[in-house]
Amino acid sequence: MSYYEVRKTLREFMAEREWQQFHTSENLIKSVAVEAGELLECAQWGGEPDPDKVQEELADVLTYCYLLADKMGWEPEQVILQKLEATRLKYPPEKSRGLSTKYDEL
Repeated sequence: MSYYEVRKTLREFMAEREWQQFHTSENLIKSVAVEAGELLECAQWGGEPDPDKVQEELADVLTYCYLLADKMGWEPEQVILQKLEATRLKYPPEKSRGLSTKYDEL
């Protein structure tokens, strides 16, 4: 399923329930953070997290990310590629390969 099909399905789902009225950019940003916290809980006590629970929480995070991108008029893939290009410049392979050092300390 392509991004456009997912976006269409999300829009239909929200419209059927009249939920889009609650989807301000502020509320969507908060929702991403809340759901990311729930995803983090999957690994809270160490050990291997339950893959089904991780998938469920990841779906919530991604859903709110897609809704936020849609609200802002952005395509998620383009947002990712733009950020990746900026990160590529900050972390050239010859300086950062195999390191977790922050870019300003390389």
